[in-house]
Amino acid sequence: MSGGKDTYPSAESREQLWQALIDGDETRAVTVVRRALDTGAAERVLLELIAPAQERVGLAWAANDITVAQEHAATSISERCVAAVADATAPSLEDAVAGRVLVACVDGEWHALPARLVSEVLRLRGWRVDYLGAQVPTEHLIAHVHRTGAQAVLLSSSIPTLLPGAHQAIGACRSVGVPVLAGGAAFGPQGRYARLLRAEWAKDASAAAALLGRNPTRTRAQAVRLPEQDLPHLNDQEYTMVCKTKPQLVKQTLVDVEEGFPAMRHYSAFQLDRTVEDIDFVVSYLATALYVDDAGLFHRFITWTADILAARGVPPWCLLPALESLLTQLKDFPRATGILGAARHLLTPPGPAQLA
Repeated sequence: MSGGKDTYPSAESREQLWQALIDGDETRAVTVVRRALDTGAAERVLLELIAPAQERVGLAWAANDITVAQEHAATSISERCVAAVADATAPSLEDAVAGRVLVACVDGEWHALPARLVSEVLRLRGWRVDYLGAQVPTEHLIAHVHRTGAQAVLLSSSIPTLLPGAHQAIGACRSVGVPVLAGGAAFGPQGRYARLLRAEWAKDASAAAALLGRNPTRTRAQAVRLPEQDLPHLNDQEYTMVCKTKPQLVKQTLVDVEEGFPAMRHYSAFQLDRTVEDIDFVVSYLATALYVDDAGLFHRFITWTADILAARGVPPWCLLPALESLLTQLKDFPRATGILGAARHLLTPPGPAQLA
């Protein structure tokens, strides 16, 4: 089942899987995957049928074409499809000869499907994989490394605000002599943050397998490093102060946003809760941009958020009062104000007619 004719999944099978995911039809989705396995290699079914379909689900949610419930249902079905591939190929994978690795999501990361896809690709290539799933605390990660003697750790994350925690996990692994491969959107364009945090970058499952093909070996344990040793800019304390004052920043920003966006005065309790959540995200992404010293991280978040709001009928310029409030509150923090000031120019200012 892992070989076959080694053909790409057809356009027809891709469309059939997509439709099954959107319809919430698990039986039909698994049937499409099993049929694809009859004519193509299992790895291609994982990476060129299931993975693109799931990516399309995410894009559809962002465009407001499907609901959150549909997105959750589709993701659950995609996980079942990956399991179907694993079940079909398990008899031929009894003897893992390449070595043993650990695959896990960074603590706080609940998007586990990419890590699962990587795990199955590595199994197909002869690795014994300990897949720990979503939201793995660093202390449990290290305990498992000690227990199993894994040759390498593969960390997955799609949420940039988890980068400080990822840094901690990478440092902990390196302190016990275990190399780390990092993957996922959280680590930035071309994996720039992976390298910044002293991990190797794997852009996808195939790249991860290729890196592991170099036969990584455990090295001598290293002394645990403080974040400031890898990221000297943290010595200015801007990241630390934004994190410490986050509750106050969010509270004051909410007050200022209501003044700058009058329509908010008519929000329901649900809408107000979502607004607080959005402001919390803004502050969290600002703090993370300070952590990695990259304004682009915050600007990509603001642009993405503006697109999400626009797709849901909310004017993107409603973010401006939040940015203005934070600029005022953080006026003594040059890196923060530089990031916020540049982000302000990414949004279209409202005209008089919009404010009326």
